[in-house]
Amino acid sequence: MTTAVAGELRAGLRGFREVQRLAYECAEAVAARLEPGVTEREAARMQREWLCERGVRDWFHLPFAWFGDRTAFTDFRIPLQFFPTGRRLEPGMPFILDMAPVYGGFTADIGFSGSLGSNPVQARLMADLQAHRELILRGVRERRPLREIYEDVDRLMVRQGYANRHRAYPFGVIAHKVDRVRERRFSPRLFGFGTQSLKGLASDALHGHREGWSPLWSPYRFSDHPPQPGLWAVEPHLGFRGTGAKFEEILVVTDSRDPEESAFWLDDDLPHVRRWAEEE
Repeated sequence: MTTAVAGELRAGLRGFREVQRLAYECAEAVAARLEPGVTEREAARMQREWLCERGVRDWFHLPFAWFGDRTAFTDFRIPLQFFPTGRRLEPGMPFILDMAPVYGGFTADIGFSGSLGSNPVQARLMADLQAHRELILRGVRERRPLREIYEDVDRLMVRQGYANRHRAYPFGVIAHKVDRVRERRFSPRLFGFGTQSLKGLASDALHGHREGWSPLWSPYRFSDHPPQPGLWAVEPHLGFRGTGAKFEEILVVTDSRDPEESAFWLDDDLPHVRRWAEEE
């Protein structure tokens, strides 16, 4: 690791990378087991059980699963609509698996898009997400305000003919900071979110408020500041006529003056990145 990434961040990158890979391995394993008739709740439970069997005991948030037009958050109005439902998977239907396990004190938050059989619309959405990954990294390396980068993502979506669906998330976030989590024997949850992780996010929010930055990357004024060093779980989410697709992965931001060291994706060996390489 470069000398620009100091202290705990540098020492912990391997741990964050390992738990992120574990989460994506889970997503691929569960996706391979999905079949017609499986419900969102069952798919979420499959993710949870797979990870628990491998030692996960705590969560930033419990797994989600969205099928069909719910992948585009169609008519989502309140937070409860994000939680898994009895919606059943059908042939050709798109799906998104989303999970945020904590393992060994390290956090990941990932999103995996797929379909049960062929779905050309979602395949096109996934292909077009590559430009967003490149745009976000370039903007962060240029130290542009997070709010401006968010607006750049919006404009690219419009040019591509898509709707911004991450705007449907609470506070319209496209990303949030992730940190180390102190391991405890018992880790309670609040509305599906781990209390230890929520405490860390709240601490970041309080600390950031004093210094003029936010751990939430949103379209609002509180994100009108340069990228803050740390780890960010980034999730651009495209929607088109009832079909949605996204990726979510960790972006590392440092205080280095070297552009390539100032920001980089934690891991380029992920399913969506491999898919783009194969298509090229």
